[in-house]
Amino acid sequence: MQTPVNPFKQALAAGQSQIGLWAALASPYSTELIAGTGFDWLLIDGEHAPNDVRSTLAQLQAVASSQNAFRDARSHPVVRVPVGTGEVGTALIKQYLDIGAQTLLVPMIDTAEQAAQVVAAARYAPLGVRGMGSALARASRWQAHARYVHEADEQVCVLVQAETATAMKHLDAIAATPGVDGVFIGPADLSASMGHRGNPGHPEVQAAIADGIRRIRAAGKAPGILATTEAGARQWLEAGALFVAVGADTMLLAAGAAQLLGQFKGRVAPGPNGY
Repeated sequence: MQTPVNPFKQALAAGQSQIGLWAALASPYSTELIAGTGFDWLLIDGEHAPNDVRSTLAQLQAVASSQNAFRDARSHPVVRVPVGTGEVGTALIKQYLDIGAQTLLVPMIDTAEQAAQVVAAARYAPLGVRGMGSALARASRWQAHARYVHEADEQVCVLVQAETATAMKHLDAIAATPGVDGVFIGPADLSASMGHRGNPGHPEVQAAIADGIRRIRAAGKAPGILATTEAGARQWLEAGALFVAVGADTMLLAAGAAQLLGQFKGRVAPGPNGY
């Protein structure tokens, strides 16, 4: 059996826009549900959601179940690790790859050196430092994919996050790092780093994002971003972003619940982010 091809990585390399949704509820049940709706990718969040390796595994299994049930609405799981550098980051990347994640999103990458460290953690020797544990791993289907260790490197997609003023300063070098497939710009952290905490819509932040997308594309890599309004998502797609998350399950649930309650009890005061 051949190691499964990573369709998300292929689509980004071909310049095809991928529309995604944040999965932050940390529930296999809800993740399985939204995986059948047709988003190109789902972000299983291990940084700001209460996920660990085991809960992420359960959600990867839920997405796989949904893929089997809804063959015309296959969502690709992208896993965000809590940290990707240092000894802890290297160990976590190994674990998340072994449980079957093919695409990783790594937060808070400020330099090309850090980006290279992430890439090395996602590659087997001699190209990297990923531990050889595939015989025990879901990723190889417990060795049913007989050539997994020879084929895995090509199917792993490495996405790094540029979300500080320091990262934007080093963005060209980060994007040019061999093995980095895409760079995701984090508007919330970037705005805070630039002195506009809580205001990613500030003109200086917006200009930095637009410039960042241009520079990432110029390096031949895929830019990504999270935009929780339709106008914002379309703005960044038109600017050249290739993988764009257009909402989050938490926000959809809160908005839907508030809307339903409002039908029976009148207008409900909006919460954070307008919901």
